[in-house]
Amino acid sequence: MDAELFPRPRAQVAPGAVHLPDWLDPDGQRALLAACREWARPPAGLRTVRTPGGGTMTARQVCLGWHWYPYAYARTVADGDGAPVKPFPAWLDALAWRAVRDALGQQAPPYDIALINFYDADARMGMHRDADERSDAPVVSLSLGDSCVFRFGNTATRTRPYTDVELRSGDLFVFGGPSRLAYHGVPRVRPGTAPPGLGLRGRLNVTLRVSGFPPAG
Repeated sequence: MDAELFPRPRAQVAPGAVHLPDWLDPDGQRALLAACREWARPPAGLRTVRTPGGGTMTARQVCLGWHWYPYAYARTVADGDGAPVKPFPAWLDALAWRAVRDALGQQAPPYDIALINFYDADARMGMHRDADERSDAPVVSLSLGDSCVFRFGNTATRTRPYTDVELRSGDLFVFGGPSRLAYHGVPRVRPGTAPPGLGLRGRLNVTLRVSGFPPAG
């Protein structure tokens, strides 16, 4: 029996944390992938993130709206080519608003940050919190390409208890409220699992956030 004949149900993984499988249809996935490919071009393009301790993240990243680097935000690629960060488009804000409505049934403030992480077959993301913003608005996460194991934990520790969720291309994961500062990570990617028609080898994660920072002026 082919399990894919049966839709995967939405799931509340923790209070305020919701997984919506297949939220983005194939046309929407292709459109978002095309945009990511443009954003990845220099200047202010896809880069390797270096940590203060001298290590490097295995997932490469490009930012929109505000440039994130460990552990701060800037308007330029402060840890890269120094170029101004690419603008955050209005249509991404509309996508985030729809995601929060569908996942949590609530309205959202304007979104102004996108972090796009590219994972090849060997990339990982350690357990961390999205804690460098001044807003407690929900985090919106969209997956493209290869499936991954997404580990969603608690707000107190990087260790158990946590829940492992399979995120596939087109899946939406939103976390806010009591789960806004929960630790989370990606212990592994499953190579070769991307939809054949998408044309992507690897995984892209598009994370949308509200900065809470004053407008530039």
